[in-house]
Amino acid sequence: MASRKEVADRAGVSVAVVSYVLNNRSIVKEETRQRVLKAVKELGYQPNQLARGLKTKRSNQIAVLVNYLGNAFEAGLLLTIEHYFRARGYFVFFQTYTTLEEPELKSLFMGRVDGILLLGQSLQSETVEQFKSMGLPVVSVMQPLSEQGNIPYVDINWSHAMRKLVLHMQEQGHRRIGFMGGGQAATHYTVRAQAFIEAIRLEGLSWHAEDLLDGGGRFEQAAQTLNRTLASNSWSFTALVCASDLMAAGCLSACREHGLKVPSQLAVAGCEDILMSSQTDPPLTVLHYPRRSLAESAAQMLLDELEGKPRQSLTVDAELVPRASTMQ
Repeated sequence: MASRKEVADRAGVSVAVVSYVLNNRSIVKEETRQRVLKAVKELGYQPNQLARGLKTKRSNQIAVLVNYLGNAFEAGLLLTIEHYFRARGYFVFFQTYTTLEEPELKSLFMGRVDGILLLGQSLQSETVEQFKSMGLPVVSVMQPLSEQGNIPYVDINWSHAMRKLVLHMQEQGHRRIGFMGGGQAATHYTVRAQAFIEAIRLEGLSWHAEDLLDGGGRFEQAAQTLNRTLASNSWSFTALVCASDLMAAGCLSACREHGLKVPSQLAVAGCEDILMSSQTDPPLTVLHYPRRSLAESAAQMLLDELEGKPRQSLTVDAELVPRASTMQ
């Protein structure tokens, strides 16, 4: 089995530098870090995680709270997150989260993880404060609805993004636009819904509460919801923006079942640009969510927090990708 000194000799650095890299210290230049990691891989070096944990008082484990593993959008984020942390010596485990299970998180994570990554969940302020008192930093991919606890996050700028999408719908002749969200009051879907309603009002369009549909965040629930809406013959919107691509695909399914032509009778758009969105019939107009770059940014933000380097939240602009589901 290779030793740490052999790794240092192969990489042309000191043993201390190897330790810095394995402990993910940011004082090492990226070029040097990559050279050390290459040597670690070539030599098959395996650090003694138990000894390392006793010395650093860290578990080298990160917890990620997951909403729904069946969502390809979240799965794509998780793949990037897992790869990013693993390359830096961390083990990642995923924990499905519901608000009812929040009290259990405090005991579940105590002494077991070094940090927590959210996927847009809004934790109660007392939960966040207890994590902080335990020395567990919390970072979110996607903006939590509640900013209690000042959790730093990365996300797209939903205000700008929804304005682009609403403007696109207007250009296609739509004046009444519906929105399908995720149902629960405190989810990342609600952040998107609020940005959508703000965009509607900024464009001078009327907003009707009955045009807000609950798709439950899933394909099947979205299809069932739109099926009921279409069957009632009481809907008046000519376009529908869905908070997730999975729900948008469910809406396309409901339209097919009712013989409704997309986009001539109902235009449908999503908000994430997962792979299936370009393969649906018709292909979905979407906002492009740069999952890989934002997932990596959130992971690095958490590592910086672990080193006592607080980071500010980060938002980026999203590109509108027009496709046949809205183009007349």
